[in-house]
Amino acid sequence: MALTQDSDTPMDSDKPSASDYRVDQQIGFFLRQANQRHVSIFAGLMGDRLTTTQWAALTKLKEIQPTSQNQLGRETAMDVATIKGVVDRLVKRGFMKTMADATDGRRLVLSLTEEGLSAIDRNIETAIAVSEETMAPLTSGERMMLVELLRKLC
Repeated sequence: MALTQDSDTPMDSDKPSASDYRVDQQIGFFLRQANQRHVSIFAGLMGDRLTTTQWAALTKLKEIQPTSQNQLGRETAMDVATIKGVVDRLVKRGFMKTMADATDGRRLVLSLTEEGLSAIDRNIETAIAVSEETMAPLTSGERMMLVELLRKLC
């Protein structure tokens, strides 16, 4: 469903014609802009040269370690190729380590290193500030509604 050009209300027709289509009025356009804003805030504030995906992997691993790379990917909503690249970079930086699974030699188990735990400790307050800054234009009620609606979409 598209939004009208001059308001936040849906177009009157449930089936807009192709001539009514405007990319800058589509939900994907707004979601991409909001994500770009968030990533920019994150990059400007976060230390240790961490990306949003690296931060997600580190903090989720802290919650569920030890775990497999595939499980970490599922828990962070990253596809197989993305989580592999993220893990490879974090291992190379000394934030994560891999070990052979005791029950399945084909599987690697991930856990955080002391440096990985320290990186989380150094940056957790910044991560909270990033979320606050991202949502700053919204009231408390709007923040709760946005999160609820996004969860419904996911």
